[in-house]
Amino acid sequence: QLQLVESGGGLVQPGGSLRLSCVVSGFSLDSYVMGWFRQAPGKEREGVLCISNDSGGSTTYAPSGKGRFTGSRDNAQNTVYLQMNNLKPEDTAVYYCAAVEWITVQVPCIVSSLGYDLWGQGTQVTVSS
Repeated sequence: QLQLVESGGGLVQPGGSLRLSCVVSGFSLDSYVMGWFRQAPGKEREGVLCISNDSGGSTTYAPSGKGRFTGSRDNAQNTVYLQMNNLKPEDTAVYYCAAVEWITVQVPCIVSSLGYDLWGQGTQVTVSS
């Protein structure tokens, strides 16, 4: 069974940091393009960043993820990460990780949710004082 499980969300004050994790099972991470997305109440899901399946795990950032967010992957641990720094109230959202097998898309990275066919259940991040 292919599965993605996010964790690490919570309540944090403005200016704080969080690191989200996404553990995958049932497939090999090095064959998949991975993405992080978020959805705030009343808004559409938006891309944060994607992580390619190349050996360096190169990352492409969507506008929402540039500057304060960093993506990484640990293939040995079957885990991808989203490091979020200097968090702002507008970062409040449910954060999702997503996966698509590289052979399906044959591109290094996708920041659109339409490109992914595997999703986690999400983890809530709330930035508030």
